[in-house]
Amino acid sequence: MELKLNKQGLIPAIIQDANTLKVLMLGYFNEESLKQTKETNKVTFYSRSKGRLWVKGEESGNFLNLVSIENDCDNDTLLIKVNPEGPTCHKGTDTCWGEINQGSISFLNQLEGIIKTRKESDDQNSYVKSLFEKGMNKIAQKVGEEAVEVVIEAKDNNDDLFLDESADLLFHYLILLQAKGFKLKDVVEVLELRNKC
Repeated sequence: MELKLNKQGLIPAIIQDANTLKVLMLGYFNEESLKQTKETNKVTFYSRSKGRLWVKGEESGNFLNLVSIENDCDNDTLLIKVNPEGPTCHKGTDTCWGEINQGSISFLNQLEGIIKTRKESDDQNSYVKSLFEKGMNKIAQKVGEEAVEVVIEAKDNNDDLFLDESADLLFHYLILLQAKGFKLKDVVEVLELRNKC
C-alpha cells in the first residue's frame, strides 16, 4: 500500500526497541529519509527544525539500527523497530519520556551475546567455550543435570538454592539453544503462536 503523507510530505513514525519493545521516540520521515533508512539500516529522519535529513546519532554516535518498518492500518503512521546504540534522547535518557530502556528479557538477549562471544573466543579457560568444544551430547547432558537439580531444590524449602539452580538451568539452556542454532526469541515465538490458538 502507498503511504499517506501529510501536506508537508511527512509521515510520523513511532520508534520502538526491537528487544525490550519500549517506545523510544517519535520522529518524522519523508520519502527520501525513508529510502535512506532502508539503504543504510541507520534510522534517518526528516528534521522539521533543521529542514533536512538527519541521521539519528550523526553527532552523538547513538545510532538507531533498523530492524523492521511496519505501516499502521491506515498507512499514515509507521512503526519502526530498532536496536539502539546508547541513549535515544538528546538529553541523554534512554527514551524521550525519560524511561529506562531495559527489561529482564533484554538482559537475556545480552547474555546470549556473551555466550556467542565466549563460544567464538580463543580463551581456553572459558567454561562456555569448553562446553561447545565437547559437543552437543555434553551440552544436552548439562541441561539435564541442571534440570534435575532444580527439581530437587523445588522439593526443599531453601529459596536461594532453588533460584541458584534455576539460573544455572536457564544459562545452560541458552547454551543449548545456541548449539542448536536458535535464540530464546525463537522459543518465545512458539509460545506466542500457541497463545493465539
